[in-house]
Formats: sequence, structure tokens, C-alpha cells
Amino acid sequence: MAKENFGSKVGAILAAAGSAVGLGNIWRFPTETGEHGGAAFIIIYVAFMLLLGVPIMVSEFVVGRHSQRSVSESFCMMSGGRRIWRLMGLIPAVAGFLVLSYYAVVAGWTLYYTYATATGQLAGKTPEQFVSDFNAFSSDPVQPLVWMTILLIINGLIVALGINRGIERGAKIMMPLLFIFILILVGCSLSLPGAKDGLTFLFKPDFSKVDGHVVLNAMGQAFFSLSVGLCCLCTYACYFRKDVNLMKDAVSVGTIDTMVAILSGIIIFPAVFSVPGITPNEGFSLVFITLPNVFQQVFASMPTLAYFFSLTFYLLLVMAALTSSISMLEMPVAYFHENHHMSRPVATAICTIVCIVLGAACALSFGKWSNIQIFGMTFFALFDYIVCNIIMPLGALLTCLFVGWVVDERVLKDELTNCGTLRAPYYPIYRFIIRYFAPICIALIFINCI
Repeated sequence: MAKENFGSKVGAILAAAGSAVGLGNIWRFPTETGEHGGAAFIIIYVAFMLLLGVPIMVSEFVVGRHSQRSVSESFCMMSGGRRIWRLMGLIPAVAGFLVLSYYAVVAGWTLYYTYATATGQLAGKTPEQFVSDFNAFSSDPVQPLVWMTILLIINGLIVALGINRGIERGAKIMMPLLFIFILILVGCSLSLPGAKDGLTFLFKPDFSKVDGHVVLNAMGQAFFSLSVGLCCLCTYACYFRKDVNLMKDAVSVGTIDTMVAILSGIIIFPAVFSVPGITPNEGFSLVFITLPNVFQQVFASMPTLAYFFSLTFYLLLVMAALTSSISMLEMPVAYFHENHHMSRPVATAICTIVCIVLGAACALSFGKWSNIQIFGMTFFALFDYIVCNIIMPLGALLTCLFVGWVVDERVLKDELTNCGTLRAPYYPIYRFIIRYFAPICIALIFINCI
């Protein structure tokens, strides 16, 4: 039985939103938007966020809150005691280790770039130097390991404190900071010479570029943006109070997640369009090579402003990395804490050490171990492939089938209406989506990914 609940409804929303909002909102979303035609992609993305992401999130909330136990116990209990559903508890445990191991590598890069910016190491560099410096840093056998370990230790200290004193308190501090940094950067970005072109690209739809590939990518981005399928939100919902409005909270989390993604586009596209010859679809290099170069070029005559803009941007990345990676660590910690009756500090210490070891393999994939490949992929690429292309679609599909076809409908209605105290006029639509529409969409994403 979960011994703690989130102390407030706001704390629960911020923690769940922090789980969803991550580095992917800031670099992956603009990259996908830039690659697939701008505003038309965003419109399709938002539609799938509402039709697919939010209903699956609600389903994870339902399972987690109903028993307020571990994920495996929740699935077993709601299935009428069928022990086969206990295996669902392995999804957050395994996925937590894998996803945090490679995610912490990139998050560690953001810590390093924040430090490098704060100490003036990025000032005055040429485009070629930004490329060579990033390649040298990411392939170094020591530095990325150090910064990754620092980030994982910070995560461990927060998770070890528990739900109220650790995760909820951290979310209440970091999520407002994240929005403060975003709003500062939006204001700065709108003053850039490329602001008009950037906003036109972001908000003027060009449906001539829309094809089946773009639709599937928008669907996948909406699906992966909320991290549904990892049972991460199911893990957090175990700590929800019984008076939480699950649908309202899911919509709030989806809204916050989408706002961060679009505001990130407002930050990045005006900056990118302010320097000729730079494109907004460059993946990792967008935030570690392209944007530092843009900041230096745009503010070449105002080095203080270049320093402020760069430092604020990397602080934003650090906040996003921390809010999401905390939830990733909580997944295996909750599994061992509740299923194997370990104390939270011991479970956290063990999980953190495992992630450091696995993360070291991922970090070295960019350097000394780049030639070590499994199925033609480095450790970093392999872990990412397993999580995004196999575990997430499979977990989401099983969750939809479970809630749509296995869970007693009376239990489902009680959870969505808080035992009849809330109205749920959306219920027939929600049930149709979970039983039919979502599984078909997930199957299409799965086929598209493999």
C-alpha cells in the first residue's frame, strides 16, 4: 500500500506535468515541426494529443489511483486477481532503467553546457568551434560520465525524500522556474530580426506538405510527448488522492505539455530564422551546436545579452531534464519499494547505481564504445529503440485493452466520476477511444516505428 499521497491537487498536476514535460518538448518537438512543415504538423499533433494522448493518460490514472498500490498490484486487483496482469509492473521497472540511462546522458550534457555558459566558455566561438567542441565533449571518456552522475545523484536525493518532501516539493519549485525561463526567452526571441519569419513558419499551416508520413509522425509525437505507455503516470497516480478529478488533471497535464512545446517553438524558430543558412530540424545539434552559434551571431555586438540568453536557455533545459528524469527514477524505485519491501532510500540508491552503470555504457557510445553495437545499434541507440519503439507502444496498447475490455465498467465509471460526485458526459466517447480508436492508432505507430 502506498504510504503517501500528493499533498495537494496542484502538487499532483505539477508532478504529472513535470513527468511529461522534458527535453523532448524543447528540442524534439521543434525538430519534428521543422522537418514536417510547421503549423500543419502542430494542428495534427494537437488533435492527436486530445484524441489519443489524454484518453490513454486518463486510463493510466484510473489504474494507478483505484488501488493506490504498486502498478503490478493495481493491474492484478482490477483484473479480478488474474496474476498474469502482475507482469505489467515490470514495464515501469525495466523502462525506468533503460530510458533514464540514456536520457541522463543528454541531461548531463545540459548541465555541462549550463556550466560552460555560466563560466564564459562559449563566448566568442566560431560555428566550427561549436561543432568541434561538442564532438570532443560528447566523445570524451570521462566528462559526460561526471555530469550524468551529478544529475542522477540530484534525482536520487529528491526521490529518496519521498512523495511529499521530495517529488511534490521539487515539482512545485522547478515547474514554475521552467515557465519563468520560457517566458523570458519568448520575450527575447520575439525581439530578434527573424521573429516574423519564425512565427509565420510556426503558425501558418501549409497542408500541401501533409501526407501519411507526417500524420503518423504527429501521432507518434503526441503519443510519446506524454510518455504514456511506460506506466510512469500510472505510478504517480498511485499517490493521487481520491478527490482528484482524473479527466480534468489529464487535460491540464496535456495542456501544459503542449504549451511548453509550442512556446519552445516560439523561442527556437525566430532565433534560427535570424541567421541565414540554419535550419530548425537538426536534432541534438539544434540545442548543443546550432543555437549556441545563433546566440553568438545574433548578439555579436551585445555579448552581455548573448550570455544572458544562452544561460537562461540552458537553465530551461536543466529544469526540463530534471522534472522528467525524476519520474523516470521513481518508476523502478516504486517497484522495489512496494513490491520487494525495500526502504525508499535503499531502493533509490540501488536504482541510481544501476542507472549510472547503464548510463556509462550509453555515454561511451559516443566515444570509445561507438564500435560496440548490438543489432547494428550502439547502447544509446538500442536503449532508445527498445523504449520508444517497443515498450511504450506495447505498454499503451495493453493499458487500453485492459481498461477497455478487462476492467469492470462500474469500477471505471466510479473512478472517472469519483463515485458519482462528478459528471462525466464524455464517458461514451472516452470508452470508444480506449476500446477501438487508440488500439488501432497504437498499432499504426508500432508498425511505423519498426
